[in-house]
Amino acid sequence: MSKWKIAGISLAGLMLAGWVFVNSPLMMAAFFYFIAPSQSFAEDQRQAGPDYTNPDYWAARPDKEDSADVQPNGFSSNASVSKPVAVFFVHPTTYVRGDHWNQPLDHAATNKTTDDTVMRDQASVFNGCCDVYAPRYRQATLFAFSDTSEAKNGQQALAHAYGDVAAAFEQFLQENPQRPIVLAGHSQGSHHLDRLIEERVVGTDVEQRLVAAYPIGFSVDTSNGLPVCESARQTGCQATWNANAEGANVVLAQPGDICVNPLTWTTDTVLAGHEANLGSVTFGALGDIEPGVADAMCQNGQLIVSEVRSPNYDFMPFGEGNYHIYDYSFYHMNLRQNVQARVDTFLASQAERVENTLN
Repeated sequence: MSKWKIAGISLAGLMLAGWVFVNSPLMMAAFFYFIAPSQSFAEDQRQAGPDYTNPDYWAARPDKEDSADVQPNGFSSNASVSKPVAVFFVHPTTYVRGDHWNQPLDHAATNKTTDDTVMRDQASVFNGCCDVYAPRYRQATLFAFSDTSEAKNGQQALAHAYGDVAAAFEQFLQENPQRPIVLAGHSQGSHHLDRLIEERVVGTDVEQRLVAAYPIGFSVDTSNGLPVCESARQTGCQATWNANAEGANVVLAQPGDICVNPLTWTTDTVLAGHEANLGSVTFGALGDIEPGVADAMCQNGQLIVSEVRSPNYDFMPFGEGNYHIYDYSFYHMNLRQNVQARVDTFLASQAERVENTLN
């Protein structure tokens, strides 16, 4: 790789970190150019697949201390006690480089980003209700989503990543053969989760154990076959959204996408005001619970936020008004409350079925 391209990748990293504001299409195009792998997917070198019987290949597990155990200030639940439900969480893209099409599993900087941001700010939302499992996987580099080559390198990289996710899910099921489960992810993780739901969950025995799925932060419609959550306590369904301001330059949602309002847990187009927000949480700002930060309204597949009432959510790497990185953080406490409500409903229904069988 030439020195100028190495310098370009470094510049791209700074851009993503906020040193340069990525807003215009030209800047975004330049950014993606510098993180494009110089070799094809076929020419790229990849490590052997992960051994998911080894805890080292998991970013979070209930039998290890990890960043998914963290809780907001003022909130207390015993994260160390085994829960009746297990969550399988698939993390978003944290590999923003052009060295390879897929992340080497031993890439320390990427793993640290996954742990210090995603496990902490996203996967941790489930630690009150569930034992959290989150695999490390050979995720596709960010450029894979914008690749338009005839060789379909990006699609191959994403398919390769999905293979790891599917293998991790099989190990997860082996370790949790009877327990109710929750499925969750964000961005690239939700892309893989969408396929996993269609291929490994819907129409199988696993679907009968599914409390709910949260494939948040990606364009997800109903084609995976799982019902959409229409109320706060419905189970066996999926809830997802893509948050942005109205008129944002970069919008990830598409018309026809599922949008479940995380303040009302309905799919209608009624605005839920700031007063309905129980608390946003970002551990980058010390993990305080901030009620009323963001409102929410579903519109054309998008979750529209009209105003953000906190200075702790002003970093927008995808451009002004795109709140992709805050899909979880904006609604942290509402999501905590909701997944617990669905778990309680599912367990109560399960207990009732057992009692009826005995009688």
